[in-house]
Amino acid sequence: MTRRAAQRVLLAAALWGCGNSASDAGTDRGRGLETVPPELRDAAYLGREIFDLIDRAADYKGSHRGKPPRSLKQMGIDSLAGPVVRRITTVSDSSVVTVAYRQPRGRTVASCEANPRILEEAALNEGRFTLVCTTPSGAITKHEVPGK
Repeated sequence: MTRRAAQRVLLAAALWGCGNSASDAGTDRGRGLETVPPELRDAAYLGREIFDLIDRAADYKGSHRGKPPRSLKQMGIDSLAGPVVRRITTVSDSSVVTVAYRQPRGRTVASCEANPRILEEAALNEGRFTLVCTTPSGAITKHEVPGK
């Protein structure tokens, strides 16, 4: 286990006991999204999930001789998390992460996806990066969302 992975495990254990109840799942409370404009909150929430997964996939690739993860299970991550479903696919040795709301009705976006380029974009753009999202009606949109 790498040092960074160990830190994440400790952080996850600490946060797990902080009282995120099932009734809070999918809300903006406690996630730092209160200052994000309402029309971007759904995309920003998915963006945080995607950014974390892309970062973990990059760590995995770095510690496995350049081989990207083929599944979330391989990385030790559950595909179902609270109000969202997570997916990872590999396209020419690069991971593409998609996160979708389980219940997209009433949301501004149903799902979003990104590849590892968002890590560089966030580093160069004060934490902001662009996601390709799908609305509940099926339209494809791009959203620039704030990082953590």
